[in-house]
Amino acid sequence: MPGLGMFDKILQFEQALAEFTGAPYVIMTDCCTHAIELCMRYERVEFCTFTPFTYLSIPMLMHKLDIEYEYEVDGPAQWVGEYRFLSTRIWDSARRLEKDMYRPWQMQCVSFGHTKPLQIGRGGAILLDDKTAYDDMICMRYDGRDLNIQPWIAQQQFRVGYHYRPTIEEAERGIELLSQYQSQLPQKVEYPDLRTITITD
Repeated sequence: MPGLGMFDKILQFEQALAEFTGAPYVIMTDCCTHAIELCMRYERVEFCTFTPFTYLSIPMLMHKLDIEYEYEVDGPAQWVGEYRFLSTRIWDSARRLEKDMYRPWQMQCVSFGHTKPLQIGRGGAILLDDKTAYDDMICMRYDGRDLNIQPWIAQQQFRVGYHYRPTIEEAERGIELLSQYQSQLPQKVEYPDLRTITITD
């Protein structure tokens, strides 16, 4: 996407992250939960199973998208770095960032929040190798916009999109931090058991 002006820094960070992780494509978002949401929407997930030891935003997301879900019964009591939404190719990799970490044909969602490996303070990204999914979710992230059409009002047809764009400042900070980043093994983090809570409308 050459010549995108204000989006250049975001594209630069995405390219640097792709080279570091080994993912052919990267889509930066405003947070990891929204990265997961875009994957769930693109894949049209209707049901999934995942660990009950995760952050509250994950079951909240399932309710928001009307996705039926179950908590994994026989999985580990805690997870290290990432976990998969079973029966999908989507991963919550919020606490992992390593050289060549990308798994082929998967969608791994990383986080740049506080306490995460690359602490930009806010933001997330999707690592993937599916060009069709990449093209669709790039538009979804930017309110359904085709970034090759400038100004946006010149675009006449839009698919439903979401206002999940990161800021230029976050991308600039990401470029700076990633240039100094050394791979580290993910640390085990204790999460509460979400089976003890109830979510209502």
